[in-house]
Amino acid sequence: NNKPVPDEIKYLAGLQRINYVFVYPERQDVVLVGVGEAWKVDGKGNVVGAKSGGPVILLDDLLVALRTARGASQGGITCSIDPTPEGLERMKQVTTGPVSGGQQAQTFAATLAKSLGMQRISVHGVPATSHFARVLVAADYRMKRIAMNLDPSPVRGLTSYLQMISPRTRGIRTPRFWLEPSYAALLHDVDGLAFELSGSSVKAMTEEDFLVEGGAIKHSGQANPIAQRWADMMTEKYPELAVADPVFGQLHNCMDLAVIGALVVRENLLDKAGLSLPTIMDSTELGMIEFFPPKQVESQASVMNVKGRWVATASGGVAINSWGIVEKLLRDSDKVAPARDKAVPVDNVWWWN
Repeated sequence: NNKPVPDEIKYLAGLQRINYVFVYPERQDVVLVGVGEAWKVDGKGNVVGAKSGGPVILLDDLLVALRTARGASQGGITCSIDPTPEGLERMKQVTTGPVSGGQQAQTFAATLAKSLGMQRISVHGVPATSHFARVLVAADYRMKRIAMNLDPSPVRGLTSYLQMISPRTRGIRTPRFWLEPSYAALLHDVDGLAFELSGSSVKAMTEEDFLVEGGAIKHSGQANPIAQRWADMMTEKYPELAVADPVFGQLHNCMDLAVIGALVVRENLLDKAGLSLPTIMDSTELGMIEFFPPKQVESQASVMNVKGRWVATASGGVAINSWGIVEKLLRDSDKVAPARDKAVPVDNVWWWN
């Protein structure tokens, strides 16, 4: 009807975490159950809980997760920010000379950033113009800046990766850090009408990269112990980080939504409920806010000289293998059905009040 979507719907009534998905065939309904509260807009324009400060789940992100769920079975949802092969080849030439000293190191960092040039932003599995995609890119970008000591960490106890490296450390190479969802299990009842996202969290992963001929990157499949410690610390501090910097909380929500989308499609939950959602599933019925798709970002460098080698940059991204998670982690449980029975919706009340 061309009327604006009310805030109560746009912000999913203040829903902040989704713990369960319940199907009610007798009501022709699929219900997302979780934690919510009243919302506000913070100083940076994020919609967050009025008390907790945690980000609120957006209708736009739910629409993206549901509409792209089937396609996500082929390759998942990913984003990365990476130097070009040409930039890496130029960087290789710059890093061959000896450099030491405080101001000299700063000058070298600026030269290095210039040699790398613009870095490419790649998004796959969701529209690059969507808010969902912006969250993936922003979280990846922020993680890298914290890791490489370009931005201060907003939470205590999370130092940068560079600060963890001693000048006496041996065998340091360029690390790759990325974020992915982690769950203890996806529990379901015997009838396939109740599902629980058990132990939902975000995990930081790492491995070493090698620069080979022509500026190409080769992944080693192995993690440097120091980089692994930083990734473990990032994982441990992630819940605090998700409140201190809401984009990390938004990423956690987007990961959950992607898994729920895969669950809805793979387990045929709409068919089980006898439910048709043309407005939600069809972009022509209900459009989404579109942003200019991020394409590239300027390189910035923070350097450290370790045993004659320069640790200068980190690559990585976000990887959401939603279908793989559903296929590997579905488990029968007799604890989920009682939760569904207790959560039968009250007539005519759909949102938290």
